[in-house]
Amino acid sequence: MGSRYELTAIHENVRVAEKAVVKGIEEIHRIEKLISSWDPQSQTSEINTNAGNKPVVVDRELFDLIGRSLKVSELTNGVFDISFGPLGKLWNIENGKQLPSQQKIDSTRKLVNYKNIILDAANCSVFLSIPGMKIGFGAIGKGYSANRAKAIMRSLGIKNGMVNAGGDLTTWGHTIENKGWKIGIADPDKKEKYTGWIEVKNVSVVTSGNYEKFIEIDGKKYTHIIDPRTGYPSEGVKSVTIISPDAELSDALATSVFILGVGEGLKLISKLKNVECLIIDEKNQFWQSKGMKLNFY
Repeated sequence: MGSRYELTAIHENVRVAEKAVVKGIEEIHRIEKLISSWDPQSQTSEINTNAGNKPVVVDRELFDLIGRSLKVSELTNGVFDISFGPLGKLWNIENGKQLPSQQKIDSTRKLVNYKNIILDAANCSVFLSIPGMKIGFGAIGKGYSANRAKAIMRSLGIKNGMVNAGGDLTTWGHTIENKGWKIGIADPDKKEKYTGWIEVKNVSVVTSGNYEKFIEIDGKKYTHIIDPRTGYPSEGVKSVTIISPDAELSDALATSVFILGVGEGLKLISKLKNVECLIIDEKNQFWQSKGMKLNFY
C-alpha cells in the first residue's frame, strides 16, 4: 500500500494476538492486490486499461468501494474524486522538478470527473467513459484496508486493538492500561513532533497534511493533494484531522476538507453525525468542530 502499517492486538493469550496480527496483515496484502493501480494484474489496473473501451466486470467488494467513493464525491461536490489519477501523474510530486504548463493542466483536468465512472450493478461492472481516465484509491484505500484488518482481528477474538495504516488509525476497545488510545497530532512544520493529542475509543482518526509529500519550486511548497476543480495542489491548509467511527470515511473526508479549506470544510463536517475535525491553516491557526477535544502539551 506504499505505507508503513502497525497492528496492535491485546489478548490474554499471546498466540491468539499473534495470529490475529498475521491474519490482519494478510488481509491488507489481499486488498492491495485488489485496489492497487500500480499492479498491472489488479482489477483496478484492468479498469484503467480499458478506459473509453469497455466495461470491466469486477469483484463485488471493489464495485462497492467505488460506489461508496462516488457517494463521497456527491457529498463534497466533486472535491473528492477517485479519477484524479491523471492529475496526480502530471504533477508527479515525488519526482517533479518543474511546474506543468497551464495548457497541460487544462487538458488533463478533462480526464478527471467522477460522473464519468459508470457503474452497472446488474453486471457488477465498471466503465471509465473517456479514454485516458484512471481511478486510484490513494485517498480512501488505506482507510478501507484499516477497516478490513480491524474486522478480521475482531472476528478472531481481539476485543481491544488498533490498526495504524500509515497514519490512518482505527481503534477499538481500550489500551492494556484499560484507558482510551492517545493519538498525537503532528506539527505540520515539524512532523517528528506533536502539537497536541486526543484520547479516543472505538473511533478512527486520519490526518492529511502538506508535509507528507511535496515539492518546493522557487521557494513555494506544492503539496501532493490536488484540487480537481483547479488542477493545482491545494493551498491554505497545512493539515486536517478527522475523527469518525469509520476509517474509510475519515480518510476520504480528511482529503476533502483539506481541499475545501477552513470555511467550507467545517461547514461540511457540521452536517455529518459523529464526525469531528481539526484544521491547521497556513497561518498555524487551529480550527475545530464543536465536539473536538484537543489536548495541548
